Amino acid sequence: MKPYPMWKGLVLALTVALGALYALPNLYGDDPSVQISRADGEPVRAELVDRIERSLSAEGIEAKRIAIEDGAWVVRLDDEETQLASADTLRRDLDREHVVALNLAPQTPQWLADLGGQPMALGLDLRGGVHFLLEVDVADIINAARQRTLSDVPSHLREKNIRYTGRRIDGDTVVLDFPDAERLEQARPAIRAEFPELEIEAFEQAQPPRIELRVSEAEQKRVLDFAVKKNLTTLRNRVNQLGVAEPVVQRQGAARIVVQLPGVQDTTRVKELLGATATLEYRAVIDQGAEAEAAAASGVAPFGTEIYFYTREGNRPVLVKAEAIATGNNLIDASAGIDSETGGPMVNVTLDGAGAKRMFAFTEKNLNKPMAVLYRETKYRTTYNAKGEPLREKYKVEEIISVANIKGVFGKRFRTTGLETKEAQDLAILLRAGALAAPIDIVEERTVGPSLGKDNIAKGQLAALAGFLIVVVFMLVYYKVFGLIANLALGLNVVLIIAGMSLLQATLTLPGIAGVVLTMGMAVDANVLIFERIREELAKGQSPSQAIEAGYDRAFLTIADANITTLIAAVMLFALGSGPVKGFAVTLSIGIVTSMFTAIVGTRAVVQLFFGGRRLGDLPV
Repeated sequence: MKPYPMWKGLVLALTVALGALYALPNLYGDDPSVQISRADGEPVRAELVDRIERSLSAEGIEAKRIAIEDGAWVVRLDDEETQLASADTLRRDLDREHVVALNLAPQTPQWLADLGGQPMALGLDLRGGVHFLLEVDVADIINAARQRTLSDVPSHLREKNIRYTGRRIDGDTVVLDFPDAERLEQARPAIRAEFPELEIEAFEQAQPPRIELRVSEAEQKRVLDFAVKKNLTTLRNRVNQLGVAEPVVQRQGAARIVVQLPGVQDTTRVKELLGATATLEYRAVIDQGAEAEAAAASGVAPFGTEIYFYTREGNRPVLVKAEAIATGNNLIDASAGIDSETGGPMVNVTLDGAGAKRMFAFTEKNLNKPMAVLYRETKYRTTYNAKGEPLREKYKVEEIISVANIKGVFGKRFRTTGLETKEAQDLAILLRAGALAAPIDIVEERTVGPSLGKDNIAKGQLAALAGFLIVVVFMLVYYKVFGLIANLALGLNVVLIIAGMSLLQATLTLPGIAGVVLTMGMAVDANVLIFERIREELAKGQSPSQAIEAGYDRAFLTIADANITTLIAAVMLFALGSGPVKGFAVTLSIGIVTSMFTAIVGTRAVVQLFFGGRRLGDLPV
């Protein structure tokens, strides 16, 4: 038998050592814990530990350990009941600058953590929590683009002193009418130069002559992509405000977003905050009396104004200026509080530089005049058709929540009243997190309880152990000593899969466990091919040493072909699948790579160790 290259033996030994090292953290388990971080993302301060200890001591709660881990204070506790009690206590006693979240802190020793060792991340089906699949309202985005076209193009024509006689939206088209073909010919190059994203079609012979404008397909895709990215950022901010440890917020496809919140069981508040598009606008009040009532009765507001209703005071009509002084986009901070004058809830608002400048200029010129706060929100409701099938409907809430006279000049910081307590708290979160670029709808929702997650883990472990033992027994009975060698490779393969999942921090899900079990069977497939090839070579009259060499050399291409085709399928599952399918694809892919290594390199080294340098009369295969 040919001498086995030393470098291959060293690579195998190093792989076994590293695999065992990085699989080790999964044996230590987790501590139920409470994580305290700053809402602004900055590292926590060391002096906060005194407040944490005082709060817990007052409730008779004893922590196992309190330490800073990854920029946050982590309070480790003995059990889940104490964990919940500690979280409630700390949320009550700490200020709004800190976010308190439930977590599971790994018990990995510090020396191992310093080497980068950490346990596998568990999916919601194993850990418990909620899963949402959100879809961005594409129609709303495209319609907003048309509305901008309806507003921006006429403004540009007015700046160029090009007269038009009418503007309107007809389906997916913005139509501009002109008094004659000469004006139309002046408008066409002016529009094309300023708005290259629009498709322009001119009708000179029509009566009146008109230009039809459509948002190009490329621009629609760009606007959609921007809206989804903006919503991703906003949703991450909102989830951080909720105080959820290790959340997942990621894009899926062109217009969908996946949100996974481990440890969360009450979905009502989460859904309200994730899908809400609430924001505020500050408007100058034109009239609250006869003129406003006349406009409300006719449904037509004078040019440059809009009519809304003050619902907090008997649905009273209020005529406001169409142009906002400041909007939710100008807000950089907001917090809920209590108004010292009225004792009612309020929201303290901080504007950015541009918003503060406009607000200061407006209040300076309009002392003792009224200003209205307009509240906008997109909501969804479920109705049922004649067949009893649920239908998801979108509707908008637009109402005046406050009208007050300007008593002093202000700009950057001020307060807004007229809200109920829960409204003020939720609105403060939404304003801090930012407004959604487009409404989103929840198209899928799953909740997994913690007890069900534990049950899934137990059943998954049982399935994996049963599969492992059945394969081990079969290989021992059928291939004897070579079966023992294959079983050693199988054990190493499982260790390497766990180490690979831990190093990559790939999330282990229930389908992922199925992928591990499937890989156990596939891991010995390669050995079966090799051993059967050795048997064939022995039957042809080859010596044991020659049979071993031929078995490994000639089975290699078959093994590589079978595993590479399966790996391609796994990669496609990962690329095109979602959720549980991705979890299955990840473990299957890692398992294929490790099984090829252990079957071809691992067992070859052990066979060399067992039989190399010996005169063999027969092989126990």
